Amino acid sequence: MESYHIRGGHKISGECCVKGAKNAALPILASTILSGAECQLSNIPEITDVCSMKKILDELGCKTDTSGETVIVDSRGLMTDTISLERMREMRSSVFLLGALLGRCGSAVISQPGGCNIGSRPIDLHLYALKKLGAEIFETEGVILCKASKLRGADIHFSFPSVGATENAIMAAATAEGHTVLHNCAMEPEITDLQDFLNACGAQISGAGTKTIHIWGRQALHGCSYRIIPDRIESGTYLAAAAATGGQITLQHAQAAHLESILQKLIETGCEIGVKEDKIYLKAPKRLKPLSRLVTGPYPAFPTDLQSPFLTMLTQAEGKSAVEETIFENRFAFTEELRKMGAQITVEGNRAAVEGIGGLQGCHIQATDLRGGASLVIAGLMAQGETILEGIEHIERGYADFSQTLRGLGADIRKTHGG
Repeated sequence: MESYHIRGGHKISGECCVKGAKNAALPILASTILSGAECQLSNIPEITDVCSMKKILDELGCKTDTSGETVIVDSRGLMTDTISLERMREMRSSVFLLGALLGRCGSAVISQPGGCNIGSRPIDLHLYALKKLGAEIFETEGVILCKASKLRGADIHFSFPSVGATENAIMAAATAEGHTVLHNCAMEPEITDLQDFLNACGAQISGAGTKTIHIWGRQALHGCSYRIIPDRIESGTYLAAAAATGGQITLQHAQAAHLESILQKLIETGCEIGVKEDKIYLKAPKRLKPLSRLVTGPYPAFPTDLQSPFLTMLTQAEGKSAVEETIFENRFAFTEELRKMGAQITVEGNRAAVEGIGGLQGCHIQATDLRGGASLVIAGLMAQGETILEGIEHIERGYADFSQTLRGLGADIRKTHGG
């Protein structure tokens, strides 16, 4: 079993380059199926979720070739519409293949996807959108069969701005017959990235980044070369780590326009923020100010994926902070481990009160999900003494070279094998 051993008390300072966005790379890798050709993707993060997606593409008959952060996918040899139960359980993002396979093959067979246990994440909205496009859906003992002799454009109104459902609908509609209009869409930058990739492949899509997206279906797409956007969640995690440890950091290859709600909250805690071109600079104050209200929500509101790193950071603030989670009901689960380290956090329903105590104590803790796990690393960086963190496979699903990058920024962290 692999674990991180962290000796706290070192400031996170220096420069680091932000990797490509996990939440853009995975749906774009899935959507290469629609091209029926060769696509070259650069700035792909070297994380385990990307490895899992490449395995699925290979098992479907595609050919993937990786060189560093560049992945070439040749989908001409696609030979099946079925994803194995094992692969579906490995990661939730496997569900993105539903719209892509349906658009390419006219059918798709999947099972309920896996992923972090952070709350209920049904795929009802995904299936609703596909039905509106003309798909028939059958579900037996957890296996979902979608098929359509022909997908046709439709007016689709989402009851909630779901990122995954919006992306699956875009993929399925890209090669459908006629015009599709998606209403009440999620507006995350990763959706715009998917739109831009598919348009580079010959699709005709507009409106991503707004509540309404138009898709004019094309009979066929083609291959292209495309670069993935920087990861705003990774950016926010390193900024939180620097702020929590009293450090100074410069992020290279970052996209400040995607981080407005995050940078605003850091400014409210007293951090000095500078932005120049693709660089973001942060200098932490001697003691962070508390946040009277941090509420998660769909983009452009504060992202749920950064709630846990920020809550952890706020244990060092001078006073009481209030955090409200509006997306996933189990997102506070990691606070149990923080309490073992001495944090004073009270959780009632979807709200947490965080008392800034100015110090944590290292101990043996366990990560149970991706973002909560990264937050526990930040806790270890702040704590006195040694923290041993297990369950790091969750963290490595979403952060490339996490411990190496932190070491380069001054952290005393090492990864061990076998306890």
